[in-house]
Amino acid sequence: MDSPPGGGCRLGAMNGLLSIGDFSRMTFLTVKALRHYHDVGLLEPARIDPHSGYRLYRPEQVAPARLIRRLRDLDLPVDDVRAVLDAPDDESRNAVIVAHLDRMSRQLRETQETVDSLRRLLSGDEERLAVVRRDEAAVLTLAIRGVVGGDVAVSWWLEAFAELHRALRTSGAERAGPDGAVFPTEFFTEGSAEVVVFVPVTSTATVGGRVEVVERPAGRYAVATYDGPMVDLDGAYSVLGRTVTEQALAADGPVVERYLPLGDEGDLLDHATEVCWPVRR
Repeated sequence: MDSPPGGGCRLGAMNGLLSIGDFSRMTFLTVKALRHYHDVGLLEPARIDPHSGYRLYRPEQVAPARLIRRLRDLDLPVDDVRAVLDAPDDESRNAVIVAHLDRMSRQLRETQETVDSLRRLLSGDEERLAVVRRDEAAVLTLAIRGVVGGDVAVSWWLEAFAELHRALRTSGAERAGPDGAVFPTEFFTEGSAEVVVFVPVTSTATVGGRVEVVERPAGRYAVATYDGPMVDLDGAYSVLGRTVTEQALAADGPVVERYLPLGDEGDLLDHATEVCWPVRR
């Protein structure tokens, strides 16, 4: 229960405290929000009247309440808001905020990319991709496998390739082709499956950690090369699927992506993507 307009305000003022109504007006936080922040331990009232249950606040609580509102307006999770309020110093506090702003910036970029992609889709201005057929010989690889869902696929992919590249440098093996990844059908149909990322090598090597030596089998593929925003990569899959279906070439097996560096091989994101769809021999 909280103070009604009038009497409760005067009661708070007499004690140098603010009623929840006055505090709400001063901070632009609704009474409902203030009750919630009390319940989750973000903003404790200075006093709760034992008889009436009215919440009362100190004037110096206005500044942290305004900070809470601004942080929540930025969708900072409650636990992170608590970390900001409890930070032992400015550096620790700012680190939490900057990390969240970085996440927001990435989300804004992804949203803009999705908007641009939708415009291209609606206007029919998508890139037209050529499809070729290719036979691939069996090849030895350094590989990492893991059960991965679509929501964490990119971060897992980046970490796995960083580990593979370190293993390549320390193992003495020589690269025999571009990086690649194997995506079984279940990754698309179920949203999660065992994905394998690999680096082709010329010989066996001593490896450790998650890295394995794996021989990739020979195969025949329909291949489209895509160089554009990742949000539109599904367009390459669509082109390949249509081509394979129209030509009655469909074969069982996973899709293989290969990543062709456009500049620095160490830059995992600066590449064109070959999408390799399995076809009948």
